[in-house]
Amino acid sequence: MIKSMTGFGKSVCELDTKIINIELKSLNSKQLDIYTRIPGIYREKDIEMRNIISQYLKRGKIELNMVVEITDTKNSGKVNAPVVKEYYNQLKEIGKDLDIDYNDTILQVIMRLPDALKIDKEELEQEEWEIVKKGLLEAIDSLNNFRKQEGEALKVDLLSNVESIEKNIDEITPFEEDRINTVRQRLESNLNELTEIDKVDTNRFEQELIYYIEKLDINEEKVRLKNHCRFFKEVVENKDANGKKLGFIAQEMGREINTIGSKANNTDIQRIVVMMKDNLERIKEQALNVL
Repeated sequence: MIKSMTGFGKSVCELDTKIINIELKSLNSKQLDIYTRIPGIYREKDIEMRNIISQYLKRGKIELNMVVEITDTKNSGKVNAPVVKEYYNQLKEIGKDLDIDYNDTILQVIMRLPDALKIDKEELEQEEWEIVKKGLLEAIDSLNNFRKQEGEALKVDLLSNVESIEKNIDEITPFEEDRINTVRQRLESNLNELTEIDKVDTNRFEQELIYYIEKLDINEEKVRLKNHCRFFKEVVENKDANGKKLGFIAQEMGREINTIGSKANNTDIQRIVVMMKDNLERIKEQALNVL
């Protein structure tokens, strides 16, 4: 089963005094990179949360964001009156020195300054942590479901491009015989221009022609390319589909397509090779999104 590396998951934990929103976002990455933005009270569980994420998400750039909404006003904090008064007096003196008018709205500015509010430091209780951990697992499950849905779309696109390459391989065949005849005629024509035809060793000419045509033969490359395409589709359909493995197979497909192009010596075959390269680039791009 193919999973995309991109995804989004969310869960909400409701406690007596607060609501905790947990969001997980996943982007492409060669390995697992975890970034967390969590309130201070949960910092002691940062490593444990990272371990949980790495256990279920395996690979990708993962961003964990937790936002706490306080629903109990008793715990919203108290005005730190001495600090606020000191801020006010200092700003008042500065206003006089600079001849700046000030009014009551200055309190709005002061309340944003450090230590204007006194908030009692909370201790994380085990019961609350269990609720948060459950919410984190729900967010992970939501993200994984998102990855599966995206993976289905990736699968359709990957298989479509592989099948196009397979179709293009078969389209090369009609041009191969014409290509050989063209090569033969060109060699004979060039030979006639250089010497008298009755002095040519026919057997030697045929041997050289066979050697030259063998160098241009692309049958082996076509067979290997078809095998790579078949293997690619098998990996896509596999239960444990792996994006890195698909990338490696795509590289092998690219080698065969390039060799066919270098041996083509025919405009029609070159045109088909360009089409295959276009499909292959789409495959490589999409394979980077596969988990």
